[in-house]
Amino acid sequence: MLRIKRVYEKRDSADGKRILVDRLWPRGLKREEAGIDEWMKDLAPSDELRKWFGHEPEKWTEFRQKYTQELLSDPDKVSLLDKLVRMAREGSVTLVYAARDAEHNNAQVLEEILQSVEVLQQ
Repeated sequence: MLRIKRVYEKRDSADGKRILVDRLWPRGLKREEAGIDEWMKDLAPSDELRKWFGHEPEKWTEFRQKYTQELLSDPDKVSLLDKLVRMAREGSVTLVYAARDAEHNNAQVLEEILQSVEVLQQ
């Protein structure tokens, strides 16, 4: 099972493994409070893409396309995606992110990719 949750939300038993998928550590949050099992910052968008996007909803469609391309064109990132798929098959995994916008963030894109049968077969 795969879920998405803001890192500032408290850990609960349904979370399973909590994977932080941001490049930067969340502001004002101590590691003990975050309840993170693993930090996969290499899965985060590049600094250039993150800064370009700036969480502007009107750029969302293009961001999704560019971020997906970044992920799928890098063998190391594909390997990390594969690791997440295996983890989710073994138990619950919650992708955690810091962005305030719950609809327009990199964790949403990661979830789409991980749940896409076509991509998982590549």
